[in-house]
Amino acid sequence: MTDKRRLTILGSTGSVGVSTLDVVARHSEKFEVVALTARYQTEALFEQCLKFRPRIAVMLEPAAAQDLQQRLRQAGLACEVLCGMGALEAVAGLPDVDTVMAAIVGIAGLRPTLAAARAGKKILLANKESLVTAGAILMDAVRASGASLLPIDSEHNAIFQALPRAYAGSPETAGVRRILLTASGGPFRAMPLRQLEEVTPDQACAHPNWVMGRKISVDSATMMNKGLEVIEARWLFNVSPGQIEVVIHPESVIHSLVEYIDGSVIAQLGNPDMRTPIAYALGFPERIAAGVQFLDLARVGALHFEQPDTQRFPCLRLAYEALATGGTAPTVLNAANEVAVASFLSGELGFRQIPALIETVLAGLACGPVASLEDVLAADHAAREHAERWLHAARPASAAGTLRAVRS
Repeated sequence: MTDKRRLTILGSTGSVGVSTLDVVARHSEKFEVVALTARYQTEALFEQCLKFRPRIAVMLEPAAAQDLQQRLRQAGLACEVLCGMGALEAVAGLPDVDTVMAAIVGIAGLRPTLAAARAGKKILLANKESLVTAGAILMDAVRASGASLLPIDSEHNAIFQALPRAYAGSPETAGVRRILLTASGGPFRAMPLRQLEEVTPDQACAHPNWVMGRKISVDSATMMNKGLEVIEARWLFNVSPGQIEVVIHPESVIHSLVEYIDGSVIAQLGNPDMRTPIAYALGFPERIAAGVQFLDLARVGALHFEQPDTQRFPCLRLAYEALATGGTAPTVLNAANEVAVASFLSGELGFRQIPALIETVLAGLACGPVASLEDVLAADHAAREHAERWLHAARPASAAGTLRAVRS
């Protein structure tokens, strides 16, 4: 590789964005950062701008953009500051950028990720919600423009590595029987069910293996994260829901597996560190150093596996049901979950009420087909409104118990 790859990093202040910049810093001869974006973390983005000297920085919030502009001006740094969703879409499609890390959390990442796809970029996809809510639209855009899509979730990156290099979306042709997505089980895998009523946000965010943001940490604790990954895998690898199985693997050493019709099972292993899939995608088709600790199997000693308990993790069941329903159902699932998790983190909702809210919203809204981005955004809006109405109605009855749980 002689020419530098020029990067836009969407969501550079989040855990995936920070890990991406760590890998980039180890290979300054290979990569150049053109644009960095964040929602409101001005201080973090300012420090990143000082170190990586992007040409453009984008803040989603206007006040944060003004603050960043002032800081950069005082530091004498020539960096253009832009603001808003339109700016995110613009930097995702910049003509001189060839690679876009899509690491914005939630539905907010959909439009810039789609802009990158339509512009024919190499997309490193950490924003699973783009495929969950608009899988057919995004994949059609990738095919139409000649863009490439490399998964960053450790599970999907592992599957990508375990599939044949020439895999073209036909499991039958490739001899694939099924995909096995591993899940750690999160911090509450063995907690008695009655104790889940008292779980606090800090407990839910204390993942035993991975360092992640608070929203995705809660999703891991409920296993909604795995449910969203099931939907994502359906679109990434063109497999049916019946060909996707979830298995709990507490050590998080095997990141996922592909089973073939001859009985072979190919797995990708490594220490739980997001820099490994990030480095794989950044360097693809080469492999580059990620700065991670190498796996010592003798030290690990043993690997364990178990079936997920849908009584403990009803969000996984809800995700499979939404995938089977199709249309806007996965969008409704995702929107209701985002509202529920935000309410849990703010202390308004109990941990076990998260799936209750999601199931209520799924049951209360009619799901239709997805023919355009507008269909996705309309379903997302309707689901959030329905979830907020449920929260408003439930708040008087549940607030006291929830607050006791949060403070315990």
